[in-house]
Amino acid sequence: MQKYHIRLTKTEQLEIKKRKQKKKNGIQATKRLNVLLDLDESTGKRRYTTKKIAIRQGVSEATISEVCKRYEAGGVKAVVGRKERQTPPIPAKVTGDVEAHIIATCCSAPPEGKAAWSMQMIADKIVLDGIVESISDETVRLVLKKRHSNRT
Repeated sequence: MQKYHIRLTKTEQLEIKKRKQKKKNGIQATKRLNVLLDLDESTGKRRYTTKKIAIRQGVSEATISEVCKRYEAGGVKAVVGRKERQTPPIPAKVTGDVEAHIIATCCSAPPEGKAAWSMQMIADKIVLDGIVESISDETVRLVLKKRHSNRT
């Protein structure tokens, strides 16, 4: 396990104390801030060993190591904040235009020989019209449910 030396400046210590007082901090963020204060070596040496800090704060030694890594990488904000996603979220397949086509298809006359549109028939029609590459009947159902559309 790598040995980290955390030396907090006076401004960082004040920032940590201010952040600890905020009510919107979660329990985990508060614990990480307390761990950071316990790891501080600015007075000469660390007050507690890693094992004692883990017991005292109710966290694992891996959490303490992670707090050290985050502090080294980005300071106090990196310790409290959440990591940014490395991959962006997948964009929604159903946009406003697709919803409009689903509703328009639902409201149009059903195919010849059918009394009403089924979810699968609507999904197939949307794909055949080239609106989307693929869509499930469940997605069609959810769109219609969201819009309170009636298939009759």
